[in-house]
Amino acid sequence: MKPLDPRLLRYAKSSRAFLVIGVLLGLFQTAAMVGVAWAIARGVTGAIAGEPLAELAWALWLLVGCVVVRGLAQWGMEWAGARAAATAKSELRGHVVSALARLGGRSGVSSAEATTLATHGLEALDSYFAKYLPQLLLTAIAMPLLVVVTFFADPVSAITEIITIPIIPLFMILIGLATQRVQRAQLDSLTRLANAFLEIVEGLSTLKIFGRARRQRDRIREVTDDYRRSTMKVLRVTFLSGFALELFASLSVALVAVQIGIRLIDNEMSLFVGLFALILAPEVFAPLRQVGAQFHSASEGVEVSQRVFELVERADAEASAARAHANNLPASASASAAPADGSTVTSNAAPTTTRAAATNATTTPPPTSIPTPRPQAELRIRDARVRYGDREILAGLDFTAKPGEITAIAGESGAGKSTLLDLIRGEHAADRALGATPIPDAEAATHVAWMGQSAGLIEGTVRDNVALGQPGLAPEAVQAALTRAGATGISAELELGVGGDGLSGGQAQRVSLARTIARAEGRDCPIVLLDEPTSALDAEREQRVIEAMRGLADEGRIVIVVSHRRPVLAAADRTVTLAAAEVHA
Repeated sequence: MKPLDPRLLRYAKSSRAFLVIGVLLGLFQTAAMVGVAWAIARGVTGAIAGEPLAELAWALWLLVGCVVVRGLAQWGMEWAGARAAATAKSELRGHVVSALARLGGRSGVSSAEATTLATHGLEALDSYFAKYLPQLLLTAIAMPLLVVVTFFADPVSAITEIITIPIIPLFMILIGLATQRVQRAQLDSLTRLANAFLEIVEGLSTLKIFGRARRQRDRIREVTDDYRRSTMKVLRVTFLSGFALELFASLSVALVAVQIGIRLIDNEMSLFVGLFALILAPEVFAPLRQVGAQFHSASEGVEVSQRVFELVERADAEASAARAHANNLPASASASAAPADGSTVTSNAAPTTTRAAATNATTTPPPTSIPTPRPQAELRIRDARVRYGDREILAGLDFTAKPGEITAIAGESGAGKSTLLDLIRGEHAADRALGATPIPDAEAATHVAWMGQSAGLIEGTVRDNVALGQPGLAPEAVQAALTRAGATGISAELELGVGGDGLSGGQAQRVSLARTIARAEGRDCPIVLLDEPTSALDAEREQRVIEAMRGLADEGRIVIVVSHRRPVLAAADRTVTLAAAEVHA
């Protein structure tokens, strides 16, 4: 673990100003330390020599002034650290949210872990900026300057300090490695506790229905005990390391004091020089001792910042790779590709079946749809593999979907239907291409208009929900999308509560479909994904949804729908059937 990670200066730009202010205040503190030592030595030796108080008054005033300057500099360092911590936390939270948005499901970070990182984790940076960094700057500035000043006054004491100083960093490194290990374990325990609590809260209604709610207390108690034990380990290491640092620093100062005392007895140095060097000796070791002690209070923030930097760098790397890929594409890469022969799809679980659209499927688009010519580029996915723990949902899946067609994904629950849609959206790494143009994971979502199983509505008007992500969408386009989705009876100005409160399940589903249609039209998305779009609809409204899907396909888009409903499967041009994968212990 580096004393100061340079990535902090890159992602938290406010820390740069703090470092500049810290250097200036550190110089003031160092000068004040030298002034205090000189004034005390001058006053004590003058008093012993019998000098009158009037001649020593200026030394006393210098002492008072240096003490005031040192106190103000310390206060200024703490104030600047608090301000820098608040700004840096805000900046890093912004980077976390941006990275999670860019990575999506590929981040591998659960909602509980993301919340822990952005809240409790980053809050630990207060100690890092307010305590650890000021002492680190003071160590880098004060310690060498004080050694130089001591060398000019008493070279023997300075050489003794130079010899003993490396002992403290050596033990700091050893203690720091142990601290980093136990601190990482503590953060992992806290993340597991957050995940366990979130899972129980989300499934509490189901647990109560089956009478299993009380049994979860044991699980929470076990995870909480793990966190308690890891926290106690951190405290034990902190106290032991603090004792060790104090011991070695005290021994180092004692060595300087002993050799000064011996030379004073032998009249090899003056009392003023000896007293001056003796007063400066603790100040030489104090910053190094304090930076080791404050490292423990800041270690949690340092560990969290490491994870934040790794997450942000991974998102930046994917974005850079996507831009490089786009810049290196030949001009012919965007040309349309001829559909491959055949329409079979193979997977690890089940063969696929193909058939023409059933005769009873209505293929006439609604009057509001205006078909537009589009490049005829098919979607191809090769050798897709997705695992969830010990379970392999998709293994070696080859999938093809053609423009102008509705491709239905069927299969029992757990077969990987929704996972396949997530893979197309870029939530999982895959070898996917649209025609002759490969689609990187980071860019997959830009090609897709998606409707999930949950409507995912927000608080606001129906218009706000349909135009979500497209703030400039015209009211006419919103109304056209509602009409195509069969939601003509829902006013665009209707105010909804949190989660779409105010609409029935079927109404919310149609508003969600309208949003998908509006995105497909507004952003010209070549791929439309629909996950159980008619699960809450009656037969008449289900037929309207099928008409909307057929209209999107007639515009030249690739329409892929997951459904268990027979009318939807019958209306599809092709059906891919997946079977549930086995669970391997």
